[in-house]
Amino acid sequence: MDIAHLIQTVALYALPVLFAITIHEAAHGYVARHFGDNTAYMMGRVTLNPLKHIDPVGTILMPLLLYFATSGAFLFGYAKPVPVRFGNLRNPKRHMIWVALAGPGVNFIQAFFWGALFFILRGSGVTEPFFLKMAQGGILVNLVMFAFNLFPLPPLDGGRILVGLLPYRQAELVSRVEPWGFFIVMALVISGVVSTLWLQPLMALSYGLLDILLTPIALIFG
Repeated sequence: MDIAHLIQTVALYALPVLFAITIHEAAHGYVARHFGDNTAYMMGRVTLNPLKHIDPVGTILMPLLLYFATSGAFLFGYAKPVPVRFGNLRNPKRHMIWVALAGPGVNFIQAFFWGALFFILRGSGVTEPFFLKMAQGGILVNLVMFAFNLFPLPPLDGGRILVGLLPYRQAELVSRVEPWGFFIVMALVISGVVSTLWLQPLMALSYGLLDILLTPIALIFG
């Protein structure tokens, strides 16, 4: 394992990852509070302080172990989930969709801003590879979080959105998967199903949409 390469990778991705997970989790709590659930706010989770959202195992230990175990070929991690009591929402079934969508939504917005920063830096004559690669890393990290979290299986955000959209009987059946959802998702990730059938197609669409949205900025600063 090339330690120098590991340190460089961590330095490049540390800031984008911190922003990505912090704003993602805070957005869940903020939207939940907007619709009537103050649980996350009362616990201090509606904040941009990354320390409130970092899970020692899921955010630090697991990614590092997987990086070393697979020589950087496979990475997986998670932040400390924001507590939401869906029963406190004014319209639990409908508002659950917006609470769940808030996280991936802000990740896509962040990807846009990292893309805008890339073109602004390049257009301003910045040639330092570190900053340009960090901006590109910010796009990648946020689009991965955007696409992965939309996978339609509880407890991921996409599963919560699916439960909110389905009729009550079907929604109840899907919600029963949640206690085992993490293990099912991990199995699908390790087997490559999530990457092949979900991440790659959705990220290709996301990059295409992002290219369209960034075209004016690219033309101005290109």
